[in-house]
Amino acid sequence: MIASQMKQVEITRPGGPEVLKLVDGPLPEPKSDQVLIRVHAAGVNRPDVFQRQGKYNLPPDVSPIPGLEVAGEVVKLGTGVTAYSIGDPVCALVAGGGYAEYCVAPVPQVLPIPTGLTFEEACGIPENYFTVWTNVFDRGHLQMGETILIHGGSSGIGTTAIQLCHLFGARVISTAGTSEKCAACTSLGADHVINYKTHDFESEIHAITDKQGVNVILDMVGGDYIQKNINCLALEGRLIQIAFLQSSVNRIDLMTVMTKRLTITGSTLRPRTVEQKGDIARSVLEKIWPLFYEKKIKVIVGAVLPLSKTSEAHALMESSRHIGKIVLQVIPT
Repeated sequence: MIASQMKQVEITRPGGPEVLKLVDGPLPEPKSDQVLIRVHAAGVNRPDVFQRQGKYNLPPDVSPIPGLEVAGEVVKLGTGVTAYSIGDPVCALVAGGGYAEYCVAPVPQVLPIPTGLTFEEACGIPENYFTVWTNVFDRGHLQMGETILIHGGSSGIGTTAIQLCHLFGARVISTAGTSEKCAACTSLGADHVINYKTHDFESEIHAITDKQGVNVILDMVGGDYIQKNINCLALEGRLIQIAFLQSSVNRIDLMTVMTKRLTITGSTLRPRTVEQKGDIARSVLEKIWPLFYEKKIKVIVGAVLPLSKTSEAHALMESSRHIGKIVLQVIPT
């Protein structure tokens, strides 16, 4: 018997972590080609922080409850659903609603939890692995033997990107802000790690690559990194922008883009259609899921906090003290 009410996190007003409150609310109802998931764990991501601050406009018809990825068990099927059964352990990418005891997810965005992973680990897969796959490999066309610079290597995105790029045969350079974070990046497969607080990454890239530059850059900082990234790219290099922790606006010189024949691209995941996200999910299932079963990759969980401590989880995210994924435990295991 499923209850009619659930615990969920509400953004009471735009502001700091303290505006997040645990309240009671109605259960969502799965529509056609959706499932209702009893959430055991939910991932915390930067877009959640931006949404809380009032800096992220929600796509139409999306739950105002924050949370973009969940792991749990299927408890109800929408009309026409045959791919999953009641009780199946799954993880899912969602456009919102993850910070709650129950969440609906479109079937194309739902994936079975790889054997051996906990709910806390599995909830950290969708947002990070979908993002890295579609940007680095689909849009960035990273090839075996190429060199990639991954900024923020100790973040959830960074720890994911380092592992995948290393396994797919790329030379990996990463940036991080402490000795501990640099060591974590090295342990995951980074060939070189630059402490951006003590070294200028542009100068270091020129030295490491003998002034040839890197083929691909994955960046979520923006601001004054944009021109420096352009300067670090090799001929035919690709800059992939997935976020702007500094700013999306900066004065840059495009002459280098012309003379080096560079590509500047980027994307967001949340506003894409279910069909588009389903295409990414199928690629991830085909290319990445076997790596989980073979235990060649893992989800780096840096902190697990109960749903009642969501404010503390957001404060930790904004402090950048963590390494890997911050997870909200909705149902204690």
